[in-house]
Amino acid sequence: MRNSTRSKVDPFIVMDVMQAAARAEAQGRHIIHMEVGQPGTGAPKAATHALTRAMEEGPLGYTVALGVPALRARIAQMYGEWYNVDLDPARVVITSGSSAGFILAFTALFDSGDRVGIGAPGYPSYRQILGALGMTPVDLPAAAENRYQPVPQDFAGLDLRGLLVASPANPTGTMLDHSAMSALIGACHDAGASFISDEIYHGVEYEKKAVTALEVTDDCYVINSFSKYFSMTGWRVGWMVVPEDQVRVVERIAQNMFICAPHASQVAALAAMDCEDELQANMDVYRANRALMLDGLPKAGFANIAPPDGAFYVYADVSDITDDSRALAAEILERAGVAVTPGLDFDPVRGHRTLRFSYARGTDDIREGLARLKAFMDAR
Repeated sequence: MRNSTRSKVDPFIVMDVMQAAARAEAQGRHIIHMEVGQPGTGAPKAATHALTRAMEEGPLGYTVALGVPALRARIAQMYGEWYNVDLDPARVVITSGSSAGFILAFTALFDSGDRVGIGAPGYPSYRQILGALGMTPVDLPAAAENRYQPVPQDFAGLDLRGLLVASPANPTGTMLDHSAMSALIGACHDAGASFISDEIYHGVEYEKKAVTALEVTDDCYVINSFSKYFSMTGWRVGWMVVPEDQVRVVERIAQNMFICAPHASQVAALAAMDCEDELQANMDVYRANRALMLDGLPKAGFANIAPPDGAFYVYADVSDITDDSRALAAEILERAGVAVTPGLDFDPVRGHRTLRFSYARGTDDIREGLARLKAFMDAR
């Protein structure tokens, strides 16, 4: 059967690593998972209890495409609590995870062939979704001195129709401060390009609060999710904030592509937003894990790292060890029983010299993983 040229997307290498780790576990090995950006905790207890009550009360059918009004209102309230931003709930769109948000944003804003800038290293699905929709992703190789975040000079003269940034970023955990965010938004405005801010790791910050693009402008798309801070990856529920004149545009697309986000997940997400004690307990684990990683990775031989501002990753330059990060990751899995992600997922040009280490799991696993990494490097 003939396939479209749009279907020729690259594999998500971290998923291949997960499969290899699963095969090793099926053979009876104990694998420490530092490859996947998935919290080791489940949804907050109040979220599951709320869903149980809702299912007992009656069937959970379709919701309107924009989402349950109470959830949209609660998200708007959160922007006031977290950022002192007065947000109209009418601008909030509930999505089937952030992935659906990217599809909706790209479909609403760009035509086939349009060039959209994305920072490299960056989340690989940006590139693949754009390509699958017939658009042209333009990698912007971000410099280490800019903490691997794009700056206006990186896309000057590139004739972009849009720019997508992430803060905190995957795979680096670095953040844009207010002035850096403002500079990027201003440069996009001057160039007539749309600005999209991926804020999925907001809430998972360490020394300062992340800046939302909505503190700078209303003329942007913001995409977020309940997967990370709210520990609800498998529930597949997220949200977008769009300008007032974009709501109906996005709504029409969502009606036809998705009908709505899962009703059950929306019920649980609403309850999760009031579980601050439990969510902050998760953050205490990430803080402890981050401290262990920043101490243990250099001792294990992975010294060229930048401390992450947020998220739960450490991105390491391993060019002093190898020029084939995929082979090194496979060797670490085979010999040390630790699954890590080669940087090729995030930077097709420079990623053969980098690894990403996730510390989203329990602290005992992180401690054991670091011990295994050190033993592996000592014996190598």
